[in-house]
Amino acid sequence: MADDDDASSYIDYETFLDPSFSAASFANTLVLATNDPSDTSLDLKTPLSRVLFDVQEVDTHIDTLTSQAALPLLSRTQGSVEAGGRILDEVEAQATTLAEGYERLSREVIDRHDAAEEVRRITDRLWHTVRIGRLVSRCLALGRQLESQVNESKQGNGQGRREDHKALLRGANTVLAIRETMLSDDLNIMKITVLRTLRSDLVDFSEKHFTSRAEQIIGQFSMSALSITGTETDAIASPTYAQSEDTKSRTMSALITLYLLSPVVTVPPRQLFEPSRLTNVLQEYLKRAITSSLAGLSNALAALPKLEKTLVEVSARCQNIAALEVLLESIKPPVHPLLPKPNLDEMINTNDEGRQGKQANAPKDLLQPLLTSLDTSSLPSYFWRTMASQLASRVQKIVRDGGVSARTLRSNRDRVRDALRDCVNRGSQLPASSLSRGKGLTVRNWEREAAVMTGALNGALGR
Repeated sequence: MADDDDASSYIDYETFLDPSFSAASFANTLVLATNDPSDTSLDLKTPLSRVLFDVQEVDTHIDTLTSQAALPLLSRTQGSVEAGGRILDEVEAQATTLAEGYERLSREVIDRHDAAEEVRRITDRLWHTVRIGRLVSRCLALGRQLESQVNESKQGNGQGRREDHKALLRGANTVLAIRETMLSDDLNIMKITVLRTLRSDLVDFSEKHFTSRAEQIIGQFSMSALSITGTETDAIASPTYAQSEDTKSRTMSALITLYLLSPVVTVPPRQLFEPSRLTNVLQEYLKRAITSSLAGLSNALAALPKLEKTLVEVSARCQNIAALEVLLESIKPPVHPLLPKPNLDEMINTNDEGRQGKQANAPKDLLQPLLTSLDTSSLPSYFWRTMASQLASRVQKIVRDGGVSARTLRSNRDRVRDALRDCVNRGSQLPASSLSRGKGLTVRNWEREAAVMTGALNGALGR
């Protein structure tokens, strides 16, 4: 019946339903259809009436269709509402189930997780507290041990008892153990007052004490048997083997102590650790030997009767330096706890000696850092060449001052030259007890050093 109404209607519904329909174009068409282009006035009543009539016709058509299809529309709407209600009931049931499941999971998982997380945080803090407590306890125990080692190192000084020089080594290792414990960056234990007090009142003091005692032992190092009896040059009886071994043992303890207590800065990979405290003390020892020898030799050249005694003293100092060089070369550096540990590849690629704890940044022996700092290949050579470089100016001063000293020196230049050569050769002999019990050893050919010394004399006196 709706099809019959559509057929009887004069309205072109296809035009209105066309997606390209334009109201302005349709209105323009109506105006042009109801007006003559030759008319002087424009008539809009006719097209407006036409539009209103069409609207009324469409409204009537809608009312007719609605009245005829009311029951089917209501039935369809009712079916849709009922279906929506059933769907809503199912969705609400599912939502209720999900809400109950979430609440159950929240009770069983989330709440337990929150409680477990809180327990984890508490446990972590307790673990850090335990670690800090253990570190503090270890530092205090090491502090008590260090205090006793300081007292042990002081025993024998003016008390008639034998000095325990190994207490220096034990004390140095204890100082390093305390400093290594205090370097726990993840815990920052140095905020604890008792540890700051321990470091300032005991550790720093002990380190200075051990360093001072080691410097004193090295400053007293002497292995030469050369001496002077009255006014005649002579060699006193060589120290006994026990005395020599005791001297070497004491000096070795002092050297290793200074090596361990040398400041450790960040050492780049493949760069050797420089034990500055050790090299500074050894350089000072060499400087004192050179200064004393040069001053004595200058005075002896101005008063030749003193020359023989002075040259023996100079030879003795050089023998001590040669013995010190051999001792330094024989000492392999101990494992330093503050130096970087070798990685796995380095440990695999090293030989058996390296597997015993050799560190990549450590020198091969205690002599190497000193030779590197002095830029020399031998300590006795450095001794003679440094003396020769300053001897010429001293001789020139004697010549410039003139007088009996200058004339005597010129007239005895050959004897003085031979005496200097003998002094160098005598100084090249290691002390009889430095390495072996029965004899000294010539460590190398000293002709160049002898030539340098005599050349300095000849150059100052003139040809």
